[in-house]
Amino acid sequence: MLTKLIPLGLVIALSPITVIPAVLVLHAPRPRRASLSFLGGWLLGMAALTGAFVAASDLLGDLHQTPPTWASWVRVVMGLALIAFGVVRWLTRHRQGKTPAWMRSFSNLTPLRAGVTGAVLTAVRLEVLILCAVAGLAIGTGGLGPAAGWVSGAIFVAVSSSTVAVPILAYVGAGGRLDDALERLKAWMEENHAAMLAVILVLIGLLVLYNGIHAL
Repeated sequence: MLTKLIPLGLVIALSPITVIPAVLVLHAPRPRRASLSFLGGWLLGMAALTGAFVAASDLLGDLHQTPPTWASWVRVVMGLALIAFGVVRWLTRHRQGKTPAWMRSFSNLTPLRAGVTGAVLTAVRLEVLILCAVAGLAIGTGGLGPAAGWVSGAIFVAVSSSTVAVPILAYVGAGGRLDDALERLKAWMEENHAAMLAVILVLIGLLVLYNGIHAL
């Protein structure tokens, strides 16, 4: 089960849309409270999404275990489309200038808004929703006992959230000593966000393509 869940979690964790907000929120007016609130909201959102799909596995389990042929072909087409889109984004990465305005707004969040934003960000991102659905259905239909299911779900959430938790907890522990390093990391990520997004699109596309071919 973990060989299925950990790669899914890593795709979420390594996405620039996961990493960049976690770094930007450390530049908020009250960085410790805002960042911890953002982390709490993110963890709550990931746990709720995964748990919802585990609970729904009783209704969707048969479809998940024996998907129709057309569904597998849809995944193949979607995977190829994501890979192609990622390649295009990579080839045009130098035309992408600044980080999108909605990302830059993370550095102005209050603690309350940071918590709400962390939870909402997990629900509105299509790739996170899809990967949580795959993970939740895998856990729910994997024949695991309650304890093993909880542990598997917790590991998936922990892996998915690792790149959010590490910079935030490191900052809380080290405080101002990380300011210069975080500023350099923020500048690098803003400069290279287009390339990072291209890579994650290709990774997601490969994962979706593999699952589609495997199910045929």
